[in-house]
Amino acid sequence: MLQAGQKAPDFNLLNVKGENVTLSDFKNHRVVLYFYPKDDTPGCTTQACSYRDHFEEFVKRGYQIVGISKDDLKSHQNFLEKYSLNFSLLSDPDTTVIQGYGCWKEKSLYGKKYMGTARTTFILDADSIILKIFENVDPKVDVQHVLDFIDTL
Repeated sequence: MLQAGQKAPDFNLLNVKGENVTLSDFKNHRVVLYFYPKDDTPGCTTQACSYRDHFEEFVKRGYQIVGISKDDLKSHQNFLEKYSLNFSLLSDPDTTVIQGYGCWKEKSLYGKKYMGTARTTFILDADSIILKIFENVDPKVDVQHVLDFIDTL
């Protein structure tokens, strides 16, 4: 499991334009990297819209926002358009990056166990060093917790 103080693993994923995006592309930029289970579901929509609504606050603090899920590019495109999201969503259909960040975990729904993405948020500095990891994120308060943490730096 990754920990604060470690360098975040680089990745190479596609954005909705079909462009390759790597963590190295954000060199010299601070990043809020959040992993979420599924586009256009209640919790994920709440979280994404909160990042959208507070986008300028992150920009003022020098942060870029990147969301990652295993949804395909078409799903991401629909999600971005439906909610006018103003930040990058990256597709990890084979969960390589999700697993590499320790966010692929056993979950349970109605007593049935399955593997899925655990909602997790990473705060990275300009050198991609992990400053903070928020696990078991509540989508209603994630953005406020992240902003509160950034304000302590």
